[in-house]
Amino acid sequence: MNLGGFLNKEVVVNLTDGLIDYRTINEDDAKKYIGGRGLGVKYVLDNGPEVEPLSAENMLCIMTGPVTGSRSSMSGRLCVVTKSPLTGTVTDSHMGGWTAARLKWAGVDNIIFTGKSDKPVYLYIEDGKAELCDASDLWGTGTRDTIKALKDKYGEQDLSVMAIGQAGENTVRYASFINEHDRAAGRGGTGAVAGYKKLKAIVIKAPQKGNMPQPKLAAENKEANKKAVKAILDGGLTAPNKGGLSVYGTNVLTNIINEVGALPTKNSQFTHWEHAEKHSGEYVNQHLRVANNTCHACPVGCKIEVEVKDGKYKTRVESFEFESSWSVGANCLVSDAEAISYLIDRCNEYGIDTIELGHAFSVTMEAYEKGLISHELVWGDADSMIDLTKKIAFREGFGGILAEGPAKATALWGVPELSMSVKGQSIPAYDPRGIQGIGLGYATSNRGACHLRGYTVASEIAGIPEPTDRLKPEGKGELLKIFQDMLAFSDSMNICKFSSFSENAEHYAEQYSSMTGVPMTADDVMKAGERIYNLERYYNNLAGFNKEEDDFLPKRFTEEPASGNSTGSVSRMDIMLDDYYQVRGWKNGVVTEEKLRELGIIDSESQLV
Repeated sequence: MNLGGFLNKEVVVNLTDGLIDYRTINEDDAKKYIGGRGLGVKYVLDNGPEVEPLSAENMLCIMTGPVTGSRSSMSGRLCVVTKSPLTGTVTDSHMGGWTAARLKWAGVDNIIFTGKSDKPVYLYIEDGKAELCDASDLWGTGTRDTIKALKDKYGEQDLSVMAIGQAGENTVRYASFINEHDRAAGRGGTGAVAGYKKLKAIVIKAPQKGNMPQPKLAAENKEANKKAVKAILDGGLTAPNKGGLSVYGTNVLTNIINEVGALPTKNSQFTHWEHAEKHSGEYVNQHLRVANNTCHACPVGCKIEVEVKDGKYKTRVESFEFESSWSVGANCLVSDAEAISYLIDRCNEYGIDTIELGHAFSVTMEAYEKGLISHELVWGDADSMIDLTKKIAFREGFGGILAEGPAKATALWGVPELSMSVKGQSIPAYDPRGIQGIGLGYATSNRGACHLRGYTVASEIAGIPEPTDRLKPEGKGELLKIFQDMLAFSDSMNICKFSSFSENAEHYAEQYSSMTGVPMTADDVMKAGERIYNLERYYNNLAGFNKEEDDFLPKRFTEEPASGNSTGSVSRMDIMLDDYYQVRGWKNGVVTEEKLRELGIIDSESQLV
């Protein structure tokens, strides 16, 4: 392999036999699918879309990209790719911090897990070599105790650990990986896949000095990075210590989204809440914030660390994120920021996706309020939510039902319409009635409801790169495709999505070209992103998601009008979906063979290439 940025080394772990092998990366695949998300999806597709998510046959990929761990700004992202036990789709989930950079510094690009161990294990990596170690003494512990034990064993300096908690061990379908800085690979149940395989943790020991990936074109890379940094420093949202993301973290969005009438409240029965300010970024900054932390090579520092100094919610935790605080906050009518902090802490300790957990609570609350179930959980009862979190993590009693996910739980109760989910994954913190494009994004996301596949909120709310009317459905198919394709590329280069608030496809092209030595234009960036997005859709089509009905929104969004400053609005999927399919060149949600050939995904014989 002759591409800069890559170390050309993957660790392949057969957990069934306990065998470790090393392999190089196919250069053609790396050029077509970039790295990270794109290359990981190619591996999972090659493994077969028909596998059961919780099985020895499912593959779990820990992926970096060509700029990971380098001097490129915001290049500290790690990508976990697998078949989701929550949705049955392909999924990728990303975490920040230093885990990804340290994996590169340890001499490894990617880790591929197959099979299933008969006992708990963790993987230790140092100096390009990997070792499977017995984790029996760690099994049953939370993520913090696991990480502390491994730090005590290997030394805290130059060490990164990503681990699952009890939720992953008990295959809660929305279990997550957590690293030493409370950064989560949260969505899609990647932690459950690890738990099924008896993989407790991944431990990486590597110093930065002398181990950074080197660019193929050093002078050009220095200039590309300089331009990218300038864009970030000048950005309205990303400017260090000035922009909203830097000052307030992602939770800067709470008041903004609530004000426009797009904050899903009380399980999306409303789109505005008068008490949302009590867990907003501004409130937390004033009352609870103790630190602004950052990730490898990131000047923004959007990670807000909070501390509750005493009382029953005493904790110190990263990160008080917008999605997390909304899901267990406004979504459940909890306004107490201290209680929300503790709930986030419990999620990180057990290794649970905060977004999905909040929906597990809100569907239970609505079902109980309407007399549909007997398990009592009332709106705003944070203490009962905390108790139920543990029951979910350990699959105890009623918690075992919710551990299957809100979509499956409500289907069991005979009221699937109470679950605000798409393909089994619950929506994040933007109501589709108040922001039309993001609703289309939820419906057509390749991993279930997700804002991060195509963040049209940037345009519809922040006016980036240019403003569009949030309440108008016209033109949102084209808008969404642009965002989906560009973010598919950035996820594969493995650079933080927040870079897209300041950088554009030209910035990405220059960074990629100078790092790898492969010429790339802005148009090439968009074409590569389109290829990756279609590869994922092709996987899902083969996995059984091959009907237009799979790209839907819950009826609440299309039939029940919004409130607040979006009063009367409903999601206009009836207009947007057909427009989107036309822009994509799909037929009723299915990628055509013509499109697959055009993008080089299959050959003239319809074989995957």
